[in-house]
Amino acid sequence: MSKTSDNEMLLHKQTWQRERQIIARLSSLNYRTGELGSYLHNIACGVSELIGVDWTVVTFCQEGFETVLASSLEMGEGEHIYALHGLLTGTVIETGHSLAVEDAQKHPEYGQAPEGYCAYLGIPLRTAESEVIGTICSFNQQPRNFTKEDIQIVELFAERAATAIDNYHLYQQQCKFNHILEIEVEKRTAELQAAQAKLLEQERLAAIGEFAAIIVHEIRNPLTTMLMGLKYFRKSILTESAQERLALALSEASRLERLLSEILLYAKPQVLQLCELEVNEFIHELLVCIREMPEALERKIEFIPALPRVKILGDKDKLKQVFINIVRNACEAVSAGDIVKWEVDCSHTDKVCINVHNGGEVISSEVIAKLFQPFFSTKPCGTGLGLAISKGIVNAHSGKLLISSDLLTGTTVSVELPVILQ
Repeated sequence: MSKTSDNEMLLHKQTWQRERQIIARLSSLNYRTGELGSYLHNIACGVSELIGVDWTVVTFCQEGFETVLASSLEMGEGEHIYALHGLLTGTVIETGHSLAVEDAQKHPEYGQAPEGYCAYLGIPLRTAESEVIGTICSFNQQPRNFTKEDIQIVELFAERAATAIDNYHLYQQQCKFNHILEIEVEKRTAELQAAQAKLLEQERLAAIGEFAAIIVHEIRNPLTTMLMGLKYFRKSILTESAQERLALALSEASRLERLLSEILLYAKPQVLQLCELEVNEFIHELLVCIREMPEALERKIEFIPALPRVKILGDKDKLKQVFINIVRNACEAVSAGDIVKWEVDCSHTDKVCINVHNGGEVISSEVIAKLFQPFFSTKPCGTGLGLAISKGIVNAHSGKLLISSDLLTGTTVSVELPVILQ
């Protein structure tokens, strides 16, 4: 056999062995979501081994920077991010084509190589949509010529790397979307549960209202007769002790009558007669009658209006009832000569906060938690339904009734109501 034939056979054997190595390397690549780093490291090491270079990295490039995702050599801890400007990698990203440089020091027009390296082979990572997202960069310490076969081998691995990186980012986006979706589902579920609870509460109150109306009606009739009889006896000449007993009986009967009215008001479903209300005007009008209340006569009510003016959609009469109750409570909590502040806060775009503040005795958190419960009262003669009724009215307006109290700022009752957006 001739020497030429021997050389051909040797070359054919070497080619076959190299192809076998390539197939073995490609077969060993086993990508699973979340194992991107290990997968790309195997690609970098495989490229260095198959084309015989000193160092190979896989990079992800965006917004003028490259991040080294995998390296055939140890690069140390932490992220490795570099500006693309002036680098060989930058040329690959800019052109979107493979770049082979035998000696970067002799051809600086293509960009700068890492210190200590001369030869460079850069292959772009291209997604299925033809978007260049990174590179496979191979460096050699000595100058060398990269063959067409070398380039084809790296391009084969680049295709795998691009697919893995693209899929990984798609997976991350999907995870983020799923997380947002889960939060939204939880939010909607909570809203649905709240709506169902509100509906059940409305149904419960409607049933209680019907029952209360019957009971109140049955009690009111004989109570009215009793009151008429007691008032009749005031015309009679009675002893002092009898007059005291009569006054006590009249007082208790009147209190029972008020209690029955408030029970009926609490249990009755809130049906609103809505209209547009300018908050400043509404409160200015309400202040006239509030300042005439016995509880407010010796107190100063300081009103701080909203700037700019704001409108709400509300039932004027029912909201009057709410604020009369809140301001009366504030006046009762302070001494004669003290100030009750009534402020309108428009710092939120979608709601208005109407705050009534007093510097009276601090209310403990345990008591605050019970203040909206029916029949709970801190007043000796209170029915315990005023705040419960007020809360029901505010809730019917899609608002919130809140109470806070501490030593430094005193007690503030806040009514939050949605505004009419201009």
